[in-house]
Amino acid sequence: MSTPKIVLERTYEARIEELWDLWTTKQGFESWWGPEGYHVEVHALEARAGGMLRYEMIADAPEHVAVLAKMGRPPSHETRGAFSEFRPYERLALTHMIDFFPGVPAYESTITVEFFPRGGHVRMVVALDPMHDAEITKLSSLGFTSQLSKLDKRFGNPQI
Repeated sequence: MSTPKIVLERTYEARIEELWDLWTTKQGFESWWGPEGYHVEVHALEARAGGMLRYEMIADAPEHVAVLAKMGRPPSHETRGAFSEFRPYERLALTHMIDFFPGVPAYESTITVEFFPRGGHVRMVVALDPMHDAEITKLSSLGFTSQLSKLDKRFGNPQI
């Protein structure tokens, strides 16, 4: 039996272009990507089907840096992926190469995002592939929820 995807949903008072740009431009991506206590530096972002995405995930909160150091891990790691699906203002999928867990063979994980504009609001539905084990899947879900809190702050109280 396969593990179901994790689905997170938000409705923001925003224009579709604003939300789309957060996923598809260097400036937008860097402005919110990563859970609280982390930020990213984008090295390559080709917003098109098959386009590359490469960025550095960097712990900037001292407590996160300390936890990583205790685990013998550096405070940052490079992440690589590609836009495996790209339908402007409707749907995109980012497939990341998960190759940063010691002792775990590299594998792909996909984040799919659908956008549903209506009036002055946009409903954004994010589906995350499960990770290699239940504990890491739970941490991934918590991390992405934390990441979405950056958008929650930006656009005000979302409808969840």
